Parts: sequence; C-alpha cells; structure tokens
Amino acid sequence: METYIRKNNRKHDELRHIKFTRNFTKHALGSVLVEFGDTKVITTASVDCKKPKWMEPDDNRGWVTAEYSLLPSATNTRCSRERSKVSGRTHEIQRLIGRSMRACVDLNKMPDITITIDADVIQADGGTRTASICGGFLALKDAIEKLLELGELKENPIIEPIAAISIGMIENDILLDLDYDEDSHARVDSNVVLTKSGKIVDFQTTSEGEPYEKSQMDELFSIASNAIREIITIYDEV
Repeated sequence: METYIRKNNRKHDELRHIKFTRNFTKHALGSVLVEFGDTKVITTASVDCKKPKWMEPDDNRGWVTAEYSLLPSATNTRCSRERSKVSGRTHEIQRLIGRSMRACVDLNKMPDITITIDADVIQADGGTRTASICGGFLALKDAIEKLLELGELKENPIIEPIAAISIGMIENDILLDLDYDEDSHARVDSNVVLTKSGKIVDFQTTSEGEPYEKSQMDELFSIASNAIREIITIYDEV
C-alpha cells in the first residue's frame, strides 16, 4: 500500500514532465536543453577530428568522453566553480556519462574522431546525472548525423539509443524519478541506464540505511525499465 504522498499528487511510478529542446546553442554540432521537472541541463556535443593523445598509434577507434558541472546558482545555495580540482562526485558523474555514451556507439566506425559531451546543470532538483545522460545521447545523435552529412563519417556508429532514470525508496514506497527533496530522504537510491533493447549499461543501487530485499530491487529495476522505454519514445517525438 502506498503511503507517501508526492508533490502535485504525482503517482509513485510517474515521471516528471520531460522536455528536450534540440539545437539549443549555436556552435556545438549537437546541443539539447533537457528538462526533468525543475531539473534543467544544457548538454552539448563538441567534435575534435583526432583521437585522444593517450590512444595508441595503431588504435583506429574514435572516442566519446564527458564533462559535467553545476553552475554556481544551480542549487539553493551557491556552489563554487570547480576550476582547479574536480570533486569526487563530479568525477564519478563524468565517468558515468562517458561510459554510457560509449556503450551506445561502435567506436570503430568513428576513427580519429573524439566527441565530448558537456553537461552543464543550470538548475538542479534531483536526477541531474540521469537527465545529463538522456540529453547527452540526443546531443551525440545530432552531432553524428551532422558528421554524416559533412562526410566526416562514412557510417552511423550509433548501435541503439540509451536513456537513464533515477528511482528510490522512502520507507517501503518505491518512487520513480526522484526530485531533490525525495532523494534527500530516500533510504534506497538507484540510477538505471539501459539501451532501447533493455540491455544494462549501468545499475547503481545503494541502501542509505536499513538493507532491503532482492524482490524490492527487482521491482525498482522493473519500474525503471518501463520508464526508460517511455523516455526513448519521447526521443522519437522530438
């Protein structure tokens, strides 16, 4: 039985309002403003026609990487810019976004090309990393389509779409797409990243207090999977 009452009477398995605005900035080959409720992130895909310096000379793959940042006024108290040193949280999120982007492309089909996904959070209300992955994928997709049009790529390296969502538990209630207040009170916190076909890219789930049952983890994953299918349907609409 559901006991937790959400803002605006949102159902426990209901996504916040999601909106993607493509071509949001002028210069990046791909740019998307992604909105999950009051969480807003500008994601861009910038292209460098060379492979990373660390890659071996005989390695003909391309690369996709990511950077993530919170604007100082993105949260209710000002957060300092990370100019000289990236925090552990930021580094973790950047790696998650980068891994997720690489999971949906065939790097061998984009030789000598590096694409950087930048996720800049302009307003944070929970779920910034999952919103960044969704917007980042669409920015990546747009950039690749333009590279194909320009003849910089011979074939499309995208294997299939990916999407991500947060989900957690307050007491024994499972809540999808947590906002900040819900996330700060959750006893279980999860982030799920899946491909369109349902393959797992990342499934992070942590108990913040009392341990929980495997059956509850299965339910978390099932609800998140349905939500990810819904998000990918929204991709098609934009």
